[in-house]
Amino acid sequence: MNDDTVFRALADASRRQLLDRLHERSGQTLGELCQGLEMTRQAVTKHLAILEEANLISWQRQGRERLHFINPVPINEIAERWIGKFDRPRLSALSDLKKSLEGDDHD
Repeated sequence: MNDDTVFRALADASRRQLLDRLHERSGQTLGELCQGLEMTRQAVTKHLAILEEANLISWQRQGRERLHFINPVPINEIAERWIGKFDRPRLSALSDLKKSLEGDDHD
């Protein structure tokens, strides 16, 4: 998956709100996702299409309705690739400090 597509999808607050709602309860219909939002059904549909293009959601047909599900894999991949590498030095420093304070620094 193209990171740019995922970042563009995540850049919009309305799409992040939809992802948050699917994180709370995956498997919602379009009507359920629209409840309580200050946007039209068509706008929600467009946002869902962008999230689907970025592989952040998937859907499954159940009767006449589509159930929408969050796909956390692309977000996890971004976390591992971009966020994780910036945390490594800090975590390593904390680990070294812990070992030093506990007297385990004779490696």
